[in-house]
Amino acid sequence: MSRSDSVRFRYNQAILAAAIIAFIGALPLANARTYLLPVLLVPLAVGIWAWRAGTDADARELRVRALAGQRRIPWDHVVELATDPRGRAVARLDDGQEVLLPAVRATDLPRLVSATGQTLPGAAG
Repeated sequence: MSRSDSVRFRYNQAILAAAIIAFIGALPLANARTYLLPVLLVPLAVGIWAWRAGTDADARELRVRALAGQRRIPWDHVVELATDPRGRAVARLDDGQEVLLPAVRATDLPRLVSATGQTLPGAAG
């Protein structure tokens, strides 16, 4: 499957820029005392999370990516795509689990469904 057949959802890259600025800002503090070096881990972790976290979808599966690792969910295990009260997208699975789809909002659901090659019921097209 080519990259054009998949859809990627990521958080705003301004988070990554803020993490880089925070890392640079924490350098003088971390250099002041050696026991303060772990302070640098916080903006580093936020930066890695902002770069990696998100949801990828193609005709075969959903890939939910986090700071460390990813989960692949075949579409035949997804019973429903819905939203939670905060407007975030959730995939309900056939085993009763609900998986939050990082970086996917309620308004992104039609684009997510289009990655499967399907159309939404009642969608003009």
